[in-house]
Formats: sequence, C-alpha cells, structure tokens
Amino acid sequence: MHRSRAMPTMHIELLEGRPPEKKRELVRALSERTCEVLGCQPDSVDIILTEVSKDRWATGGVFWSEKN
Repeated sequence: MHRSRAMPTMHIELLEGRPPEKKRELVRALSERTCEVLGCQPDSVDIILTEVSKDRWATGGVFWSEKN
C-alpha cells in the first residue's frame, strides 16, 4: 500500500475488559472523525489499542485492581 502523505497513527491505552463491539465502535468513530478533519481516506488512519490490566495501571497512587 502506498501513501502519498503521512497520516496519523493513534496509540490508545485503555483498561482491559471492554467488549470487542465497543472497541470496534471506538476505532470506527475515531477513524471517521479523523478523516472529516484531515480530509483523508479511512485506510490511511492507523489505530493501535493497547489494553492494560488493572493491576498495572494506577491513578492517584492506587491500582485500579485495588479500587472498589
């Protein structure tokens, strides 16, 4: 695949556990909006989702796995 212009690659980190349909909805919405703003084709937008376990993500000094 040849790209005439460098397009965005988005790296998104999120807590694990969301259903596949929600992740599909997210990447679809991000791709559509990115194309609207930048005037590009959807196949030029890369999105990388990295799921992080709750025992490896902390907010305010507390791991998400330890929150109620």
